[in-house]
Amino acid sequence: MSVTLPNVSLQQGTWFKLICGASFHHLPSIRELSFLYTLAGADCIDVAADPAIVQAAQQGIRRAQAEDPQVGSPWLMVSVNDGEDVHFRKAVLVDPVCPADCPQPCLAVCPPHALIRAGASTQVHIRAELCYGCGRCEPVCPHQRIATQGYQVAAAEILPSLLELGVEAVEIHTRIGRQSQFAQLWGSLKPWLRRLRAVSISFNDGPGLEAYLRDLLALMDPLPEVLIWQVDGRPMSGDIGAGTSKATLKLARKVLDMGLPGYVQLAGGTNGQTVSLLDPCWPVAGVAFGSYARQLVAAYLEGGSGLAGGIPLAKQLVQQVKRRAVAPRQTCFSGV
Repeated sequence: MSVTLPNVSLQQGTWFKLICGASFHHLPSIRELSFLYTLAGADCIDVAADPAIVQAAQQGIRRAQAEDPQVGSPWLMVSVNDGEDVHFRKAVLVDPVCPADCPQPCLAVCPPHALIRAGASTQVHIRAELCYGCGRCEPVCPHQRIATQGYQVAAAEILPSLLELGVEAVEIHTRIGRQSQFAQLWGSLKPWLRRLRAVSISFNDGPGLEAYLRDLLALMDPLPEVLIWQVDGRPMSGDIGAGTSKATLKLARKVLDMGLPGYVQLAGGTNGQTVSLLDPCWPVAGVAFGSYARQLVAAYLEGGSGLAGGIPLAKQLVQQVKRRAVAPRQTCFSGV
């Protein structure tokens, strides 16, 4: 297997990023996901900005490289935020007791099975390290017993130690209207830019998006060596159904038309149908997969010898992006 460097994958439109989750802190799963998707050929692995999480991902990467010396070295990326964001939250219990007659629909809708019954108890508990903040449990609780609690990463405090561990890229999650908050966060990152291979800006759609992104460009002076615009069409929804890709494709088209410097990468609602729906003429750099990529191999995580069963599934997903048909520019703009 020939290895393509991550920056070359961006240029070729075949960049594959695994999103482990900014709020997902389950070390065994992080190790196994990093192992499976490094072995499958991922270009980047995005994890929570936490030293223990970064080290777990590195352990998975090294294990994959030991098993197959021909696999590459994916960039390790950590996610930070400039304010409230759905990726930086956990489910919490606001009432410790489930009523005896509660059907507990929350158990069925939790993708990582972070909501559990403890032993013979009928009470639902939350395994916080497994929760990645999708929020699906909150609206289905008949007794409003569940809420979500957000947090903000202290980038200035944590980034130096993460860089020393080998983190190579940072993703900033932002929202329209947060110019001042972004500027403050950018100021804390600026001294470390020369040590980063890439900076990714993740955002949702909304009124005034182009003006906001251009404001961010003005604030990012100098621009990072590699700048990625992550269009997060429908956050954390790729495992729900095939149609979730539509929002990210719509947002990608909108951002591509802006002609911003840097690369455009899909996220939010991405799944097994995304690449087939993507127009070969669109100069999209690649695709990031989060909830769908995790669910695809969930049965094999922490599986010991059974982990091998997840390898072909991970490879199949990565190869959808690696074999993506990208039309030559002269074909796309010649009217053919």
